[in-house]
Amino acid sequence: MNQVGSPPEFFENLMQVEDIAAAISGLKTLYNDAITLINKSFSEYAKTGKREASATPTYPYLLVEIKTRKEDGVSPYAFVSIRGPGWYGSSITSPEIFADYLIDQLSSIEAAYEVNYYVGYCNHAIPVAFAIDPSAFEMDKEYSSKIGQYFPLPNLKHIHDDLADGAVEHPNDKPLPLSLFPALRTDYSLQRLRHYSGTSPEHFQKFVIFTNYQRYVDEFVEHAKNVVGKGIYTGFSCPGQGVIEKAEDYRADPGFKGPQMPAYHLIADNNEGITLINIGVGPSNAKTITDHVAVLRSHCWLMLGHCGGLRRTQILGDFVLAHAYLRDDQILDDVLPPAIPLPTIAEVQIALTEAISSVMSLSGQMMKRHVRTGTVVTTDDRNWEMRYEKLRTRLNQSRAIAIDMESATIAANGYRYRVPYGTLLCVSDRPLHGEIKLPGTAEAFYRSRVAQHLNIGLEAMSILKGEAQSGTLHSRKLRSLDDPVFR
Repeated sequence: MNQVGSPPEFFENLMQVEDIAAAISGLKTLYNDAITLINKSFSEYAKTGKREASATPTYPYLLVEIKTRKEDGVSPYAFVSIRGPGWYGSSITSPEIFADYLIDQLSSIEAAYEVNYYVGYCNHAIPVAFAIDPSAFEMDKEYSSKIGQYFPLPNLKHIHDDLADGAVEHPNDKPLPLSLFPALRTDYSLQRLRHYSGTSPEHFQKFVIFTNYQRYVDEFVEHAKNVVGKGIYTGFSCPGQGVIEKAEDYRADPGFKGPQMPAYHLIADNNEGITLINIGVGPSNAKTITDHVAVLRSHCWLMLGHCGGLRRTQILGDFVLAHAYLRDDQILDDVLPPAIPLPTIAEVQIALTEAISSVMSLSGQMMKRHVRTGTVVTTDDRNWEMRYEKLRTRLNQSRAIAIDMESATIAANGYRYRVPYGTLLCVSDRPLHGEIKLPGTAEAFYRSRVAQHLNIGLEAMSILKGEAQSGTLHSRKLRSLDDPVFR
């Protein structure tokens, strides 16, 4: 029988385990032991400026030997991508955060194939800054300046997206990758998420809404206070608050200095609640945050924000459901050329349409009157109106109906990272037709539309949660020719 891949060079460090539960338990033990050792070593170094001679802790590794196909095995479709019997592996970090994801993916493999599991340590050292917070230790300035001489630091040469971008030809003398993101790349993003969002990565939920206005945050906080501790939502996490379990525990601090892109998490079992992130304005922020949220393997990303309406027939408050994107943001052009089409994710489009119908009680011609579908332009120039004469032909040729600064960036990164994506925007101005955004008109618009817009997004996510649980959300159209095994 022909096999793909080979056992890793550190195979003797690995131990075969009985089943998925034992594999997850083993990874947790290995990781916790490594972090404990780093903590102990660094604590001693902070006091003495010396480190005991000992092995440098490395990441846990999960190796999967996929054997013969089960006679009654199911087809895993978009859940996993298997090239055939052989060896597949990835380094693993923070297995407590990823336990549910690992169980889900391994169970999909096991439903179709006979499988052996191996766990142990690989040969990639855990950087000290990814394991602990060195600034939390009191130490002499001289000791602080010499940390890199005694402890491994992040090596950017090994932190990249070559796997996600299809830029790697996998040699057959090593295991083929299980995951898009090895441990170093994952840890890099977990640290950045703490910094940018002001919340812990373990609080992020699998259904993520991105927005570009604070008023959506205010509405989401009020919604969270109404539902937390009731029904499916067990907690609410946001910057400066920690986790609360009932509304009366929420205490807003007017003096709190928030992070750059604050995240708010309505927590449910298995992290199947909703996270909302205020990404601010522009494609740079949109790329930055989605680069890092991607490692958490969300079920869906939705962009809910404002846009400029480009058609005469649109009025303020109309909705735009993006069916295509014109990528004038330029920020991802080097890794995903604009000539690469971004497919519409049918499951997401249907969920958004159903949510609009439910929340607004619209159908048929009334739906068409207030909801336009078509191409959204995402630009990197907030003052694009001043270049309209140069843009006119391009906008006409693209049949664009709206323009913003984030949607295509999020969709493009959703495509890169195999996360289903969608966009529902609300027309807040029509600069080509004399209705520019002014304080008075904007205030009236915000009062009438923000809550409704957010409720549509929440309802769509509820529908998509059902799709994810039934196994119909994740689309094979996001898979490449030689993807890693896990979605």
